[in-house]
Amino acid sequence: MQTKEEIFKQRKEIETELSELLKETVSDFGLQDIKDIIYNEKDQDDLTQVTAMFDCGQGAGEMSTILELVNDAWNYFPHKTLSGLCPMEKLLEHQKKQK
Repeated sequence: MQTKEEIFKQRKEIETELSELLKETVSDFGLQDIKDIIYNEKDQDDLTQVTAMFDCGQGAGEMSTILELVNDAWNYFPHKTLSGLCPMEKLLEHQKKQK
């Protein structure tokens, strides 16, 4: 089980990786755009929208890495529907209640 500190550390690492990837793909979007979409998510299309920010004709291997990173962002970045927490923080809360 991760601690709140470990979740925060992982979030920072994901932010760094996303920022680097945005530069590599010469995306018109920034890290805050990704955070905003995730925070205000309404349906599954929002995840697709974030993934599309990085799509510049890479191969399957590179897209797989991008999908994994976007999925990590989805799980570690805050969501409005979760009262400003991320899914990993909600899981941590649930695990603590089970003890």
